[in-house]
Amino acid sequence: MEILGKWYFELIAPDQQLIYRIKNSIYSGVTQYQGVEILETSTLGRSLVLDNKTQSTEADEFVYHEALVHPAMLLHARGPRSVFIGGGGEGATLRDVLAHKSVQRVVMVDLDKEVVGLCKKYLPGHHQGAFDDPRVELRHEDARQYLAGTTEKFDAFILDLVDPLEGGPAYKLYTTEFYNIVKSKMNPGAILVTQSGPAGITFFRQTFSPIHRTLSAVFPKVQAYTIYMASFVALWSFNLAYTQPPAQDPSPEQIDALIPQRIKKPMKFYDGISHRHMFSLPLYLRRGLAAETRVATDDNPAYMI
Repeated sequence: MEILGKWYFELIAPDQQLIYRIKNSIYSGVTQYQGVEILETSTLGRSLVLDNKTQSTEADEFVYHEALVHPAMLLHARGPRSVFIGGGGEGATLRDVLAHKSVQRVVMVDLDKEVVGLCKKYLPGHHQGAFDDPRVELRHEDARQYLAGTTEKFDAFILDLVDPLEGGPAYKLYTTEFYNIVKSKMNPGAILVTQSGPAGITFFRQTFSPIHRTLSAVFPKVQAYTIYMASFVALWSFNLAYTQPPAQDPSPEQIDALIPQRIKKPMKFYDGISHRHMFSLPLYLRRGLAAETRVATDDNPAYMI
């Protein structure tokens, strides 16, 4: 990211940039793990930028977080009681997980304590006090090492991780080795969801299709879905993985019936029709996922360029 006057420029490809007008630079610094910018923009409100990539904005964070959290949580047969969150430093993923009536315990592991502290201070609209909920255990350590060392098992895994950048803190959280660790910590009927990067026609082969193929090498059923994120100016992807696949996909009417039964807050983006739309991939993505052969491993990871 480059800030020039009252504008910032974010490189999203070698020949493509995003440009936004800045009202105020709230914070700029470098933690032990990554560069951090919190900006007030005219278009998107307060925005979190890590390592020169926009992570979340006030304008549309609800689209991303409702899409990430609620399909996995609602597709769990009885509603998850124990939830593991990987990443999610802004606290919005935690906020939406805690909205589920079934949840009794959440372990959130985000490596970067400084980023979480900055988000607590400067992005209150994202977390809305979720960090203070007594059901939450917040830890600042490597998520993979934590899961490998714990004896606890969970009903749902919500992986709101930074992208797998070469040399970044998260690329080994998208490999078969990591997914096998997760699988070993899943209760019967547990579900995993991970953000999976951009899904546009020029970008989906970077991380979306290899993450889908990698999960498919570990789990018996994987479902891919996408949303459009205005702040990223991109179609964005997710992957759901099951140890025990459901007998059939829910109808929009079934999703709409589950939402008030299971969730304590009104939805702004997600409902039955949105669910059906998210999981209805265009032809180029269905063909691309089917043709993908790369399986990401610790020795041969898939990086976002």
